[in-house]
Amino acid sequence: MPLPEINVCPSTLRPGFTTYSPVAQAALFGSRSRKVSPILPFGPPGKNEALTREYNEMRKRISISGVQEKYSLRQEKNNLVLTDTGGTHILKPVPGQRLARVSDLPANEHVSMQIARQVFGIRTADCAMIFFDDGTPAYLTRRFDYKSDGSGKYQLEDFATLMGKTPQREGDNFKYNASYLDIARLIRQYAAAAPVVLLDFFRLLVVNYLIANGDAHLKNFSLMETTQGDFVLSPAYDLLCTALHIDDSRLALKDGLYDGDYNESTYYDAGMYTGTSFVVFAEKAGIAPALAGRVVDEVVQATPKAIELVKRSFLSEEAKNKYIAILDWRHRMLGYRRS
Repeated sequence: MPLPEINVCPSTLRPGFTTYSPVAQAALFGSRSRKVSPILPFGPPGKNEALTREYNEMRKRISISGVQEKYSLRQEKNNLVLTDTGGTHILKPVPGQRLARVSDLPANEHVSMQIARQVFGIRTADCAMIFFDDGTPAYLTRRFDYKSDGSGKYQLEDFATLMGKTPQREGDNFKYNASYLDIARLIRQYAAAAPVVLLDFFRLLVVNYLIANGDAHLKNFSLMETTQGDFVLSPAYDLLCTALHIDDSRLALKDGLYDGDYNESTYYDAGMYTGTSFVVFAEKAGIAPALAGRVVDEVVQATPKAIELVKRSFLSEEAKNKYIAILDWRHRMLGYRRS
């Protein structure tokens, strides 16, 4: 695979850059003048026996949840190196799973994260596209759980842990066995300034629906300790348009928005979730319907900006067209509101 032609920032997707922009350099690597290359000086897993052995050894010693292959990188001045200790970044190469458009997966996660952050104002992990020395794409994200003063890690609790769900108790699908209302109830129980955190969660939930993320499960939402010692919603992570790769469910959690959500009138009319479905959910979660309605309307109105980001992304042309069609359909469903 040839090296990519880069004409937008591989992090922000801002046009006119052939490498990371100063803004991206500061967010990802700690300084606007930090000249870290978007081309790694080594190849992907599987390229040769010695390199694959090194990847496997590194992977054994790190603990990063999730099924997709992840590796730890450590920033050393202007370089990123594979490591098993003191990792500052996480690297996700193209996975070995049999998925449609599998080589688009890194660019999918990257543009989905940028949509959440740039278009909808959601706090996300800093991330970028990066490429191996043979041109193969990968997804790069900076770890957000380490304290800036080097004194350790912030406490981070995902909602599967908070609900006491484990594979030993509930089997392999444990992280899907709940509703989004269950998450909202725990936010009210544990989060400082719960009304603010609930609204952040609601906005993220609506955006997950817009981008057709059918894998927004319990382990992909977390509460994170702040410097004051209380808990807020962590930066968003693992955002994907899963519909690009599999025929996925409309929502990840088995019990949907709440138990019986399919009985809501507009869901019954449209055959899927609508803007009203989310407003009804919000009221059950303790968010004022008028406020929830404004959030849904903002997401609908800003969807064209999300489409523009997809057009500038590192997705293949086929994947771009598919993603745009998904956004168009979901945004129409969100715009369907009971009068």
